[in-house]
Amino acid sequence: MEYITASCIIRKNSLYRNGRLVWEPPPAGSADFLVSVYQHFGFQYPKFYKMDQLGKLGWLAAELLLSDGLDAADYRPEDIAVVLSNANASLDTDYRFFATVRDIPSPALFVYTLPNIMIGEICIRHQFKGENAFFIFESFDAGFIEAYVRDLMENGKARACVCGWVEVLGDSYTAALYLIEKNLTTLPFTAENMNSLFGTQNTRHD
Repeated sequence: MEYITASCIIRKNSLYRNGRLVWEPPPAGSADFLVSVYQHFGFQYPKFYKMDQLGKLGWLAAELLLSDGLDAADYRPEDIAVVLSNANASLDTDYRFFATVRDIPSPALFVYTLPNIMIGEICIRHQFKGENAFFIFESFDAGFIEAYVRDLMENGKARACVCGWVEVLGDSYTAALYLIEKNLTTLPFTAENMNSLFGTQNTRHD
């Protein structure tokens, strides 16, 4: 049986890990919430500053999800899958890239005009080499994610999976990542439990 062994939710200037609020920025904190999270937790990964906003959000959520969770020694790189989703693909970066076309197009932004580049950033950081997929839904479809990930794991295509929702558009952002593993007897891996940790049923990007 599959279980949710860790979770990380980032939304509305708040960070939740395993269902508990673990950090909010001080009122006079950095205007860039994602940078303030990176600095608060003392991460050291210079490439972070070169990522687009979607990449930064996904990278931070994965870093926090896995920091007290996955024991990489228990898995081969090929055993760990990544399955993510959102509503607007890379539209936030597409807008930013289009704005540069009037002057000199930015190759640094163009690199990120596909949402699965975010998965690439996570996989590079953690050396994951298993299956990965990115899906577009109007809202977080926990039922689909449950069915897709369960199929991967029950058919031997993965032994662990990072899955969930990572969405950025303008100043609005939401991330909900879950670590799914087998036989650890924690929280059962169900759509209901994912939605409960996310804080609402059928959550829409806001």
